[in-house]
Amino acid sequence: MLQKINETKVDIILPNYNSGQFFSETIDSILNQTFKNWQLIIVDDNSNLSNKELLKKYLNHSKIKIIWLKKNKGPGFCRNIAMRYSKSDYMAFIDSDDIWYKNKLFKQLNFMLENNFEFTYTNYLPFKTKNNQFEKHYYMNQVIAPKKFNFETYIKNTSIGTATMIIKNTLIGNTKFTNTKICEDYYFKCKILNKVKYAYCFSETLTKYRIRSDSLQSSKLRNFYWIWHINKNYNRLNFLKNLISILFISINSMKKYGFK
Repeated sequence: MLQKINETKVDIILPNYNSGQFFSETIDSILNQTFKNWQLIIVDDNSNLSNKELLKKYLNHSKIKIIWLKKNKGPGFCRNIAMRYSKSDYMAFIDSDDIWYKNKLFKQLNFMLENNFEFTYTNYLPFKTKNNQFEKHYYMNQVIAPKKFNFETYIKNTSIGTATMIIKNTLIGNTKFTNTKICEDYYFKCKILNKVKYAYCFSETLTKYRIRSDSLQSSKLRNFYWIWHINKNYNRLNFLKNLISILFISINSMKKYGFK
């Protein structure tokens, strides 16, 4: 199995927009992975000059490809651009302020290869950075995800963290994120779960998920609006099923992150 995992290749998809001081933590967590057969594809979403300067120090890194956008398009658009360049066996996803444990890729890929799984995720640890200060992390309760998901269970419990996912490239195929600037990952996961019997959880906490006061995630009402929109127009849920979906998602969200 060790030989098989060493022959496996992974592309890491990372959209970046004005992540500032948090970006180096994310990149360091990738560079420090015990699994080394990866390529990092970064799409910069027209960040400001100071953030572009932070990125430039990685320009000559042999395992990092950087794509620069001239207009701000949102994280879904950025991921779609990055995915066009993916030629590896698997894709992993991370946002520009999240952090991976150093054995994240190795443990999760080994789990996938041993069980012939196409789509896996892990538990994760949400944390807040007080006043967006780099050095002060305030940890919340870890999110223990269900052992497996299909489409019907996911539309009631969205506990698949994007930064925890690894998906086989052949399963993704032509599936894309929406170009909306919010809930684009919800749409993507729904589409993938409609193509596979189950996604499976590797039940360890291998990712730290940052909740920023200025992030899109902080606006719950907007999230629920877009989930409703996606359920209605893309998932083709009727009114009652959509209402049940929103109700269960809101309850599970409060369990994960509290009422704030």
